[in-house]
Amino acid sequence: MSTSTTQTEQEFSGWRKVLWPIHAHEIKKFLPMGIMMFCILFIYTVLRDTKDAVLVNAPGSGAECLAFAKGIGVTLSAVLFMVLYTKAANIFKREGLFYVTALPFLIFFGLFPYFIYPYVDSMHMSLETIQSYQATFPNAKWIVPLVGNWTYTLFYILSELWGSAVLSLLFWQFANAITPVKEARRFYGMFGFVGNFGLLLSGPMIIYVTNYIHSMGLGRSESTGLMLKYLMAFVILAGIVLLSTFYWMNRRVLVDKRYYDPEAMGEKKKKAKLSLTESFKYIMRSPYIGLIALLVLSYGISINLFEGIWKGQIKIAYPTEVEYNRVMGGLSTVTGGFAVILMLVGSNLLRRFSWKTCAIITPAVLLTGVLIFFGVIYYNNNLVPEGMNIVSALKGGMVQKELIVFAVFVGLAVNAFGKAVKYSLFDPTKEMAYIPLDQELKVKGKAAVDVIGGRGGKSLGSYTQMGLLTVFSGSALYQLVPIIAPIVLGIVVIWLISVLGLSKRFVALTTAQAEPEKKEATPEEAAAKAAEEKPASSAAEISS
Repeated sequence: MSTSTTQTEQEFSGWRKVLWPIHAHEIKKFLPMGIMMFCILFIYTVLRDTKDAVLVNAPGSGAECLAFAKGIGVTLSAVLFMVLYTKAANIFKREGLFYVTALPFLIFFGLFPYFIYPYVDSMHMSLETIQSYQATFPNAKWIVPLVGNWTYTLFYILSELWGSAVLSLLFWQFANAITPVKEARRFYGMFGFVGNFGLLLSGPMIIYVTNYIHSMGLGRSESTGLMLKYLMAFVILAGIVLLSTFYWMNRRVLVDKRYYDPEAMGEKKKKAKLSLTESFKYIMRSPYIGLIALLVLSYGISINLFEGIWKGQIKIAYPTEVEYNRVMGGLSTVTGGFAVILMLVGSNLLRRFSWKTCAIITPAVLLTGVLIFFGVIYYNNNLVPEGMNIVSALKGGMVQKELIVFAVFVGLAVNAFGKAVKYSLFDPTKEMAYIPLDQELKVKGKAAVDVIGGRGGKSLGSYTQMGLLTVFSGSALYQLVPIIAPIVLGIVVIWLISVLGLSKRFVALTTAQAEPEKKEATPEEAAAKAAEEKPASSAAEISS
């Protein structure tokens, strides 16, 4: 960028520095990126809420099925996606790679409510068949519904992959390629600020659609089908805006060196493209990438263990697809509200404090909230007579439904605040960590971490749930809280250790890259730059 961060910071003061630290001439680059993130998060939120509502409430299914869907279906699909993406990265340029990755998802979501859902009765097993197989193969009780309702499972898998493939991989890879570190400190938090209005829009939209359909008095199947038609129409509309904005940026913004200079971003020397095997070897030799992977894995495991229990509580309190999705719409609305506020806070934290300080906030917040939720579940479990489950106790009047509803909304608050902190601090700090890397690690290392690491974290959480459900057969996830809570605590400790290790390497890399620039600068420029970078990298961190 033609204007240095030092100059920009000097020009911003007061509320402008807090609320909108973007220069007027930078809007042409910043705003399209914010619109792209808005569309991606809007689609992500609609899919995230809808996929759970469809699969959890499928015939013979339950929240326990989600662990098996993630642990088996999503993990294998993520590995397959990684193989195909890595091959595609060697064939297509950056713009073409974006299109060939995002379009298949959007095509499927557009076709699903019109050409797949109306015929599920002929494509799926009947409830009686599913229950018969569950009785015959009790160890595969939660796998049978995934096979029996296979189109719902496919919808779930592709919805899960959207976040990793398009948000974590395509968007942030694009942002990292065109945004230097100095801009990233101001831009990345603000990307999330603009983008998270997508959550604020999607949540009320889902609530409005579900309330409207509920008021029509349709049957369960008709209600679900109409809900899918409305929601997927919004998904496709947002997808068109996303691809159009990306297309415009490549032709109107990135051709101007004021906004994007390939040489300055380290793309002057074109490296030979690596094969798939060579790419994995290259990635595995990088401890730096390994530490980023640990951050992503830790988040995925801990949030998945929490959400498995929480979604089971939703199924108990709200047992239909439309009711379930209404709760998820509330989650998106609250998350969006928290996220917009925290994005303002986060963008200022990123500029004022060290990378390590900002990166450590997410695990600390998530751990506190999750343990509070587990405490509520543990209290409710103690009210259930021995030998009964909470559903039977609820029907028998031994447990009040209000207690389950309370657990649902405690979990909703924890989930919303935790995700808001993730969007405002975890994602920007993780993405900043890629910027000092060479081009090969930026592209293929990031692909491995975000797709395999991101999905692998959730899959490991799912495997943990699968193992516990197998060992303690007949138990539901909420009954396993005394075992799951210590596991989450251990995962967060690993997360914190990884943050400390990565912080040292990140500071060392960014300092090393800044040395040539400091040597060429005048004494006055060097002093100004040192004063600007002091909050972001303390002397103690550099010496370590």
